[in-house]
Amino acid sequence: MLPTKSLILLIVDDHAGMRQLIATIVNDMAEQIHECSDGSQALAAYNECKPDWVLMDIRMNNMDGIAATREIKSAYPDAQIVIVTDYDHPDLRLSAQLAGACEYVSKQNLLEIRKILSREGFSGGGPRKIQEEI
Repeated sequence: MLPTKSLILLIVDDHAGMRQLIATIVNDMAEQIHECSDGSQALAAYNECKPDWVLMDIRMNNMDGIAATREIKSAYPDAQIVIVTDYDHPDLRLSAQLAGACEYVSKQNLLEIRKILSREGFSGGGPRKIQEEI
């Protein structure tokens, strides 16, 4: 059975090719996919599309994903934000958790995003321990 396209997603990454790859991976799960290329655009994009999920890179030019996550969570405490990054460092995981991200995915394991998005009744809520990948 094919997944139902019901999600609204926001992908925030400074590399157009990576945004396209992520969009391709989750396309059959999403009714709408919105994109922006920097954390400084993320809150405005969130305001505009009110996504179910934000897929957020960490390292970007004007505003990094940790600061953008903090900004979105401040305005929208129920926002569900998944950090999607090349950088798997304990300090970054902790920073993402404290900023309010609910999950942390390595770009080497992008299919993990599908598992996260398909969890029934998942609610990101506030800070919680983000598990390290094995």
